[in-house]
Amino acid sequence: MHRRKTARCRRLAAGCLLLAGLGGMAHGQPPAPAAQNPFARPSSSAMTERTLGQWLERMHEAARRVNYVGTFVVSSASGMSSARITHACNGDQQIERIEALSGAPRYTYRRGDEVITFWPDAKRARAERRDTFGLFPGQPSPPSPRLASYYEARQTGIERVAGHEADVVLLQPRDTLRYGYRLWLERKSGLLIKVQTLDGEGRVLEQSAFSELQLNAPLKIDKLAQAMSQTGGWRVERLDGGGPGAEGWRLAQPVAGYQSLPCRRRVVGSAEGGDLSVVHCVYTDGIASVSLFLEPGDAAQAASRPQGSYSAGATQSLRVRLADGWLTAVGEVPQATLRAFAQALERSRP
Repeated sequence: MHRRKTARCRRLAAGCLLLAGLGGMAHGQPPAPAAQNPFARPSSSAMTERTLGQWLERMHEAARRVNYVGTFVVSSASGMSSARITHACNGDQQIERIEALSGAPRYTYRRGDEVITFWPDAKRARAERRDTFGLFPGQPSPPSPRLASYYEARQTGIERVAGHEADVVLLQPRDTLRYGYRLWLERKSGLLIKVQTLDGEGRVLEQSAFSELQLNAPLKIDKLAQAMSQTGGWRVERLDGGGPGAEGWRLAQPVAGYQSLPCRRRVVGSAEGGDLSVVHCVYTDGIASVSLFLEPGDAAQAASRPQGSYSAGATQSLRVRLADGWLTAVGEVPQATLRAFAQALERSRP
């Protein structure tokens, strides 16, 4: 289904998203369930005392000042994917290149909110402005104080990942509308190098981690910027957008903690063949995110298409019939969160 492919591409090229157990990944297996409840209080009294905002600010600052090159792998019960990340920064400027190592050949450049993805086999590129959200990979936006209303954080240990010592930090949700996370932050820089997504029982749903990582790599930001701008000979599609209201939709009531990013129209392949224009809206709490895909269609067509939910690791999806089409909600959030969005969505204008 195109929505599931879109979600996986976003985790590799953006967004994501949202890395896990290197032992399991080395043997091509999905991560094993947690052996014990990660939400239990640690017994050690030697852990670093930092607030949620301090941990996230440390992670944000590392993304702004550390050059690195590495290979990371996303692993879940639905499969594995990998990418090569090159990240260069110079003061407040950051540019990164993410090359997919699995699936269709593609590579993505990101500079601030400018994103361009290249598909070399088709000589096609897509340029858009995309707000940064999610945990990894990428350059997380400055943490919002409101996150403390929805998550709490504490350090649970110190471990090694890809040869680097890391602080292990647990983000525990305060409600049932989001998942928990276990983060590994490189101790010297605070760079996020591994993350696990946890369900309400502390089981690992998805894991992403660097399998090898070079910190403070000798990179030149101007060379990446030059490569990002080389679109001559490529068919470039440019996407723009406004808020949900600009596309004729709104939420009758907000879903706690989630705020809207610009909606955009996208052209995707339809189940019946051919291209289809859909409205794509994103809502995020600063860590978790939900995508709403709104497809046109009359009532007769809607009756012939299935409804229902789907689970693939941490990614959940929900398909609901509308009076004039369909809604597909996708996100690394519990099904209850997707249902809350589906129930609150309504037309703001014809």
